[in-house]
Amino acid sequence: MAIFIFGHKNPDTDTVCSSIALSYLKNALGAKTVPKVLGNINNETKFVLNYFNEPVPSYLNDVRVRIKNIKYDKKAYINENASIDSAFKLMQKQNITAIPLIDEKKKLTGYVTLKEIARYLINGNKEIVHTKFDNIIDTLNAKVITKFDDYISGDILIAGLQSKTIQKEIELSEKDILIVGDRHKVLEYAINSKVKLIILPLNINIEKRLIKKAEKNKINIIASEFDSFQIASKILLSNYIKSINVNKNPVTINNDDYYEDFKTMTHKINHTNYPIVNNKNECLGLIRLTGPNDYEKQKVILVDHNNLAQSVDGIEEAEILEIIDHHNLGTIGTKVPINFQSKPVGCTATIIYEKFVKNKVPIPRNIAGLMLSAIISDTLLLTSPTTTEDDKFVAIKLAKLAKVDIDKYGLEMLKAASSIEGKSIPELIKTDFKSYVVGNKVLGISQIMTMDFDTIKENINEYIRILNEMVEASYSVVVIFITDILKNGSYVIYNDKSIDIIKDSFGLDDIYQGMFLPKIVSRKKQIQPNIISVLEGD
Repeated sequence: MAIFIFGHKNPDTDTVCSSIALSYLKNALGAKTVPKVLGNINNETKFVLNYFNEPVPSYLNDVRVRIKNIKYDKKAYINENASIDSAFKLMQKQNITAIPLIDEKKKLTGYVTLKEIARYLINGNKEIVHTKFDNIIDTLNAKVITKFDDYISGDILIAGLQSKTIQKEIELSEKDILIVGDRHKVLEYAINSKVKLIILPLNINIEKRLIKKAEKNKINIIASEFDSFQIASKILLSNYIKSINVNKNPVTINNDDYYEDFKTMTHKINHTNYPIVNNKNECLGLIRLTGPNDYEKQKVILVDHNNLAQSVDGIEEAEILEIIDHHNLGTIGTKVPINFQSKPVGCTATIIYEKFVKNKVPIPRNIAGLMLSAIISDTLLLTSPTTTEDDKFVAIKLAKLAKVDIDKYGLEMLKAASSIEGKSIPELIKTDFKSYVVGNKVLGISQIMTMDFDTIKENINEYIRILNEMVEASYSVVVIFITDILKNGSYVIYNDKSIDIIKDSFGLDDIYQGMFLPKIVSRKKQIQPNIISVLEGD
């Protein structure tokens, strides 16, 4: 199972590029990892990936444990045309009390339990056989003397009477299956009557002249190691397993279903065994409530976040191997010690660069370009208050490897990020949106990077309406900062009830919707800590 590496929801350039870079490093060191994203990438990140010819990582919806992660009985099914005997033996081997039936294309066609097999053997018609020739051979451990039919259907008769009585009282036909020993007159009468099948007990021999006559009349003859009584008892087991009154529409579980949902369902449906199918209704096996049902958790590495609210759905069901971040400590906890690397730098990519150097892994141009782009994005071209000397040093090194001019490339990249054309208001709000839990309050902060505030201002009332609705639904405070890198500041829009909180957070005597706050550009160092401090003091 590959290890997934991903950043936070509403992925930004640092989240995406750091995931790709770290995955490259881990794989170069012998691991098997795959970078993932938890949402749609923004215009800036699209520009970066296109510039360095890097594909967008695949989307990861959640890491909850699914049925396909469970160690279920993957061979617990049988073809519907197999014998009852074969099905019973497989059930014994797999230690199961029910078995799914499939057709030639592995489609689920039915489901049989041990109780249904027992009921059939007790109450079923014991005089009729309708099955494949090979099923009879396997069930009776028989050898073929003559064979002319692939399928056998007929009434079972045992030659227990005297030969004269049989010939006088019993009219044999091609609908009969005769169990007879070394009674040559009865054998000859059966062959002349063109019975469907002759079964010889105890592997007795038959005269060559009778065999030739049987071949001429196209009579099937087999010899079994069992005696007549055993044959009569066992031959019913050669019938098709589907001949039992099967459940053609059993309760099934899809291999993509969540394990927790499955356990909840079993409390309502009192079954022990459940066939597992895929979206094509192909049977994959059987899951038992009484089985071990062990499973392997999805192994993950987190970058650029360590907060439950910002991570993938179901993170609590995954196995976190490592976290690399540059934010404050969040709410994610683990049951065992892990590698946790946090450093007060402007960008996660700065930390990952240092890991490349430490492990002496060469950095190719595209990976260098991605990490440089992450630093430029998170530090606003090395002008943000979060920028450290480490960020500047690493950016210079990466620019050389990526063969780009930092300022020229950086401005081109940030301009690509500033375009809001074609995006709806909800999309803009959610593009770079993060949630924080502060006591019993929930804070939402959206940051939009653009030099086109006038377009946003035209619809400012709609932005406010949406923020007010978000507060009514689940948030205590929701605020948007529209950051203009060239003006080195941000415009602020907030839900109406949060006006005093925003004033107190930035030491303002007065404030209005869309007000410009000079030098406020960093969510991590200037926005989030200030608002959280006020909320904690309430």
